[in-house]
Amino acid sequence: MAVNCALAVSAIYYHQPLLPQIASTFGVTATHANLIATLTQLGYAAGLLFVVPLADAVQPRKLACIAIVANAVALLACAAAPTFFLLAASTFSVGLTAVSAQIIIPAVAARATPSTRGRVVGWLLGGLSSGVLLARIVSGIVGAHFGWRAIFVLASTVDIALVIVLSKLPVSTGLATVRYRKLMHSLVALLREERLLRISAASGFLVFAAFNAVWATLAALLVRPPYAFGPATIGAFGLVGFPGLLMSPHIGAVIDRIGARHMACAGAVTVGAAFLFVAAGGSRLAALMFGMILLDVGNRVCLVANQTLIYALRPEARSRLNTVFFVWCFLGGAAGAALGGYGARHGAWRGLAAVGAAIALVAIAVNALAYRGLSTVVADRRV
Repeated sequence: MAVNCALAVSAIYYHQPLLPQIASTFGVTATHANLIATLTQLGYAAGLLFVVPLADAVQPRKLACIAIVANAVALLACAAAPTFFLLAASTFSVGLTAVSAQIIIPAVAARATPSTRGRVVGWLLGGLSSGVLLARIVSGIVGAHFGWRAIFVLASTVDIALVIVLSKLPVSTGLATVRYRKLMHSLVALLREERLLRISAASGFLVFAAFNAVWATLAALLVRPPYAFGPATIGAFGLVGFPGLLMSPHIGAVIDRIGARHMACAGAVTVGAAFLFVAAGGSRLAALMFGMILLDVGNRVCLVANQTLIYALRPEARSRLNTVFFVWCFLGGAAGAALGGYGARHGAWRGLAAVGAAIALVAIAVNALAYRGLSTVVADRRV
């Protein structure tokens, strides 16, 4: 299932190293091509909101297979898009249908014991992160040699393999017999009734906004002097996620020992510290790469910690809890892509760093202050 998560999530990241190539094809600026990144994140948020909740009432295996087939069609539409407008619309559809990983994670986490759930989530998110890393590296190489359209054709072919892997997903028991409209209304009720969910959603929104501000803007900055990198080199920056990938299972184990709340705060601080190094990225490549490693690790810590928190709230509603959390995360990702593009246009690396640092400071404040007045006993028991 970790392999499936890796391949499924890749679809929403293939475009990132190729934005300058895409901009050149359609005659738009590299920073305006950020619209592709923003729409992909918004599409993913929409898929989380309207598709993933069904996994509490429909067999996750069946639902994930339908999403994967639709995703393959959307990827082919990207490959064939004759205009920038149609490409943007198609990338929204790619995001909308690339949600099978978020159907898988709650289904597998439900079979873990409370004492091992952090490790299980860590392994699955490790798979998810390896897909992000793989997408950026492979798309950079393929784009450099065969053009940006080829990666979307390749990704559509990969979707066929996902259906085979999904045959191993265990059948879920205890599915709710609830109408779709009631499922959707229950999302609002969950957000209203569960303070821990609101805190985790706010934390996820902010941390992922800071994270995606960098990744959605990176290619547009790296094609400029003094670097002037091509797609393959830009894609290779995905390797900065490798240390965090190796750490994912260990992050989950630490969360199981010391608690998710403390680790979520530590992750936000790490993300904030990363932007001190991103600010120097215009002239110091080593500083930029170290900052991106910190950014990846901090985002990963927050993600695992917040998911561990929410999965302990209501076992019968894990898919819907996951939906609420990730909708806010990817709305944050879309906001971060737009804000990062604005910062890069007006201040290059320092402008990007200023935007990311401001978002990270708010995330630190939320994680440090939001638990005041919440019973420690209740929170610890739920974790």
